[in-house]
Amino acid sequence: MEGYCNRKTYELRYSDFDFKDELTMTALLALVQESACRSADELGFGYDDLRPLNFGFLVVNTYCRLKRPIRLGENITIETWPLPPRHVIFERDYRVLSGEEEVAAVASRWCLVDMGSFAMLTPDKMGEVHEKCPYRNEKTVEVPSWKIPKLTEDAREVYTMQVRQSHCDHYMHANNTQYLDFFGDCFTMDELAARRISSFQISYQKQAKEGKELRLYRKDFDGYTVCEARADGELLTQFRVDFCGEEV
Repeated sequence: MEGYCNRKTYELRYSDFDFKDELTMTALLALVQESACRSADELGFGYDDLRPLNFGFLVVNTYCRLKRPIRLGENITIETWPLPPRHVIFERDYRVLSGEEEVAAVASRWCLVDMGSFAMLTPDKMGEVHEKCPYRNEKTVEVPSWKIPKLTEDAREVYTMQVRQSHCDHYMHANNTQYLDFFGDCFTMDELAARRISSFQISYQKQAKEGKELRLYRKDFDGYTVCEARADGELLTQFRVDFCGEEV
């Protein structure tokens, strides 16, 4: 389907890869977020455009389907476009390419918020920018469900950590990409060496500011694992990762 998209090729760094010489989930999500910001800037509703209004976009959910690992020595091209918003939900899709091969497909959902009250805003608050936006209906991936079931009391607490300033972005809370490092550390190298990730999904409920103590929980199911970050007994963020089986 033809239509608007922002397209950019990113040169990957050695530090973007893990112990298996595969692109980390954190690095991939950071580049996807970079792509979203470039597109928003181009369309007139980027960070600098919304800051005078005291508005901001916050990501609510991200889903990524990995067709194969992205390996050391490769560069990737990301294409992204906004889908027509639904009430207070703004959706965006991404196609991740290595050369001409599609290696991953990503979908995300965002909310436009008043940064003073954190009230969610409807698209009309952007005025003419919304009216002229070249929204595109094409989806790169069908998300099985945006909801991740909450863990029960038998979930295992893996570790405890504290949010530091290096985790935080210009909204003064832990950046969404940082959570993939937090959740990734719920697994051992041996576990990840034995299996290949086919998809991962992350859902954000509440913010975590500097100094907040996070407790990371994990529960394994048949073929997938769910993790949660909690603080003061409240659920902040959920993560689900699905595996293909033994690594080849």
